[in-house]
Amino acid sequence: MTALPSTASGREWLLRPATTADSDAVRSLVFRVLEEYGLKPDPGGADADLFDIGAHYPQVGGWFGVLVDPTDHIVGSVGVHAVDGTTFEIRKMYLDRGCRGRGFGRGMLERGLTEAKVRGARRVVLETARVLREAVALYERRGFRIVSGSPNVCRCDLVMELELGWVPA
Repeated sequence: MTALPSTASGREWLLRPATTADSDAVRSLVFRVLEEYGLKPDPGGADADLFDIGAHYPQVGGWFGVLVDPTDHIVGSVGVHAVDGTTFEIRKMYLDRGCRGRGFGRGMLERGLTEAKVRGARRVVLETARVLREAVALYERRGFRIVSGSPNVCRCDLVMELELGWVPA
């Protein structure tokens, strides 16, 4: 678990591995954020992984984390999915509106990149939508660049990548 900035109550925000029991709350968060930006959830396709997070991500060599506030509510998510032996994809990185602008997105992205690296990533890709301006800006600040190619997910219109370089085996 990764502790994020503490609150006045002394309880911490935690970024922890997700379990299958978190699936409903994560799905609710993701769908709510998508709808906030006018994007459509795809429960039968691109978002099918959210119905059993605990089984899906480990099965594909990945990791999925949730950001939990001091009252134990899930307010953020980030997934890492293996594309091949050295390429991983950041997926389902969403943050509740009331938690944005506080550094949590940056912390979730860094944890996702760390999880990709320990699994052998040399390159990380992601698909996103331009309407998610804050996320696109965060990715660009971290070094992701827009690349040519068509996204696999209908609601996305950008493909981005980050070269991590050599990672020891």
